[in-house]
Amino acid sequence: MKATPLAIPDVILFEPKVFGDDRGFFFESFNQLRFEEAVGRKVDFVQDNHSKSARHVLRGLHYQIQQAQGKLVRVVQGEVFDVAVDIRRSSPTCGQWVGAHLSGENKHQLWIPEGFAHGFLVLSESAEFLYKTTNYYAPAHERSIVWNDPDIGIQWPTDAAPLLSGKDQAGALLKNADLFD
Repeated sequence: MKATPLAIPDVILFEPKVFGDDRGFFFESFNQLRFEEAVGRKVDFVQDNHSKSARHVLRGLHYQIQQAQGKLVRVVQGEVFDVAVDIRRSSPTCGQWVGAHLSGENKHQLWIPEGFAHGFLVLSESAEFLYKTTNYYAPAHERSIVWNDPDIGIQWPTDAAPLLSGKDQAGALLKNADLFD
C-alpha cells in the first residue's frame, strides 16, 4: 500500500495494490503495521461506521472537540470529494484544507488525524462511505464548521447547491468555532 502525505502532511492518502482479473479483484484494505508505519505512531480504532448518501449531499465539516476522533475513510461504491481542515491553533497550517477524490473504483483511503474537521461531497448518483474512528461518537462534544466558510475557501467540485442537514446548515464559522490547542 502506497502512503502519500498531502499538502498538510499529517493527512495521508493511502493507495492499495489491487489485484484483478476477469473474476474480480482483491486488495488488502487495512494492515495495522503498515498503517502505523505510515502515520508514525500507534493508532487504535474503536468504531467502524458506514453511511450512504445521494448525489450533492455534503456532510460536514464535523469534529469532536473532546474525545477527538482520527478517521480512516474510504468509499466502497460511488465517488466523493473528501476534505480535511486543520483546526489546531498551534499548527502552522491551521485553517488550511486538503481534499482527495475517493471512489469505489480507485479504492483510495484518507487518514484524517485528531485535530481536523472532516467533510465530504457526493459526486456520483450515490455513495457508500466507510470509516474507522479512534474514539467513540460523543454527541455532546460534536461540532460543525460551515462548509462554505470564506476564511477556509474550500473549492468543492460542483456548481450545484449541496444538500445539507440542519446541523450542517447551522455550522459555525472557523473564527467562531471551538478549536484544538
